[in-house]
Amino acid sequence: MTGRVLVTTAWLRPGDAVDRHLRDAGLDVVHSSFKDRAATGEQLVDLVGPFDAIVAGTDPFTPELFDAAPNLRVIGRTGVGYDNIDVPAATARGIAVCPTPGVNRQSVAEHTIGLLLAAARTIPQNVATVRAGGWDQVSGRELGGAVLGVVGLGAIGKLVATMAQGIGMQVIAYDPYFDHAFAEAHGIREATLDDLLAAADFTSLHLFLTPETHHLIDADAMARMKDGAYLINAARGGVVDEDALAAALASGRLAGAALDTVETEPLPADSPLRGLDNLLITAHIGAATVESRARSGMMAAQSVVDGLKGLIPPQTVNPECADARTAA
Repeated sequence: MTGRVLVTTAWLRPGDAVDRHLRDAGLDVVHSSFKDRAATGEQLVDLVGPFDAIVAGTDPFTPELFDAAPNLRVIGRTGVGYDNIDVPAATARGIAVCPTPGVNRQSVAEHTIGLLLAAARTIPQNVATVRAGGWDQVSGRELGGAVLGVVGLGAIGKLVATMAQGIGMQVIAYDPYFDHAFAEAHGIREATLDDLLAAADFTSLHLFLTPETHHLIDADAMARMKDGAYLINAARGGVVDEDALAAALASGRLAGAALDTVETEPLPADSPLRGLDNLLITAHIGAATVESRARSGMMAAQSVVDGLKGLIPPQTVNPECADARTAA
């Protein structure tokens, strides 16, 4: 098998397991130079012309980029989300879009629990105080007995729910495609979004970013949350209206929040989220574990290998792209 593969995922490197897997399949592999950040659309457009496949991170994949890559047949996305890829445009050009579902479930769920604990006990703030020479013993919140509202009871939301129950939290959940069998087996109560926001001491978001979920948690939603509640977001930044969140935290309506994702990454210098003492932000590291990245990279690489063999990998989100290939 022959073909040229561009690797843009920042944490993949020449000579690593993914690189070797692609080369062992007979492919010519080129790693991009955008190692500490996602490439801009313009940078990628100038780069993609000769490639048959891309192992991609969070880089923007637009119709203009696809037009500049006439040989492109498959994108192996090293991550669960693919909102950075214009899937209809890819489909029309016969390009398979293949994320890596399930590989980061454990990592993101563990990070979510870490954010819950850190927010409830203001752990990072206390560490910073001690480092500065202080010794404040601020009262936090126990998670045991508190109500956790899980918005999005998919693979990650389910694991977060059961982990939280292990701490002693009561779990309620909202999902348009609610898994009643799972909820019944694990003692999770179904709620509408409004009821969940009103009842939860801690609300944790586990949703894909779609036109329907964009700013789902806006000023109106936050006004329906319990006074003194906490918001956790390890999903996508665009699910939360950041101006509204900043106002709710500054006013004390919400006791705290912890975010692993923001709408624009890295966080802009003029973001209203900066400077809030009751807000924790991590740099989208929920899936950043050695184990998760190894699984993600290899699944994306195998998608590329399969796609260049003319197969439609099982995790392809647009299998109808094969029709466009046939028509062409």
